[in-house]
Amino acid sequence: MFLEFIYPLFKYFTPFNVFLYLTIRGAFAALTTLLVFFVFGGRIIEFLRKLKVGQSIREDGPQSHLKKSGTPTMGGLLIILSVLVAMLFWGDLQNRNIWIIMSSFVAFGLIGFTDDYLKVTRHNASGLKAWVKLVCQFAVAITIMLFLYFEGGENVTALYIPFLKNPVLDMGWLWIPFGVLLIVGESNAVNFSDGLDGLLAGLLILVFITLAILTYISGRTDYSSYLGIVYIAGAGELTVFCLAAAGACVGFLWFNAHPAEVFMGDVGSLSLGGVIAVISLITKKEILILVIGGVFVLEIASVIIQVAYFKLKKKRIFKMAPLHHHYELIGWPETKTVIRFWILGGLFAIIALSTLKIQ
Repeated sequence: MFLEFIYPLFKYFTPFNVFLYLTIRGAFAALTTLLVFFVFGGRIIEFLRKLKVGQSIREDGPQSHLKKSGTPTMGGLLIILSVLVAMLFWGDLQNRNIWIIMSSFVAFGLIGFTDDYLKVTRHNASGLKAWVKLVCQFAVAITIMLFLYFEGGENVTALYIPFLKNPVLDMGWLWIPFGVLLIVGESNAVNFSDGLDGLLAGLLILVFITLAILTYISGRTDYSSYLGIVYIAGAGELTVFCLAAAGACVGFLWFNAHPAEVFMGDVGSLSLGGVIAVISLITKKEILILVIGGVFVLEIASVIIQVAYFKLKKKRIFKMAPLHHHYELIGWPETKTVIRFWILGGLFAIIALSTLKIQ
């Protein structure tokens, strides 16, 4: 909206041309989300506290977490709202990719909000039934994939592998179920990673900054050609969204750092996880996103392994899943666990970016 207003003024005041640059608009989008949090964050948290929208803590979890019971949750709502505000100001709303991303963001956010709302109204850790939650996630993911499949370009079904310049195969219609599983899996993997103060927000900052670099390069013919990666028309505009999301996560971390004043809730984790997967599908980074979000992969893998092994052997491999709880239970303090997982997330991001030159 802001851009539509300011475009006609370019010919009268040439300095306004800076707003044509993705980097400038991305930076201002990040600052906008930060400003929203700094101005409204404390007030929203106090409002949630008065509504008694408190988090219910699992009784079978680490005993140190029981004191967190009653901490306001659904802080992810402010993440979604701040990003949408930033995109209205700094995003190019004529870009189709922006609408796909924002629609996915809101759709998964609604699923998470419903789950969170049921938890706080019932005053326990059970929200939507697991099968209902999954059905909703699959429905949104299928809708997204059908749109991307029928509206995508000639390379839409090509599968690219890190370190290789050319696609390894054309998946054809199989790209649809592949993408559906990626979206649902990534949204749940991010959701599983939300369990310690500041853990998920810090990891998401690293992921979105990495994605901002990748979307910017993928949207430029010169850079993508030089680095030997696939060019995606219009993908550069996703840089603005990624930086807005990174700024929102920084703002949220201000209040979510230990000891947390507010939790993200499923409304934040599901929406952010889902949108990460959709960005990777649009930019043909479906495999690379598993490296970028390597910590998320480890977290959901620990849950799958724990459940499968217990059903087979009636024993547990980890003291508790997801993985971050295992390390808490073997004696790592919460803050040390968070910082070490951030370091691991940073290493995964560096490895992912290194693939750009090794092709």
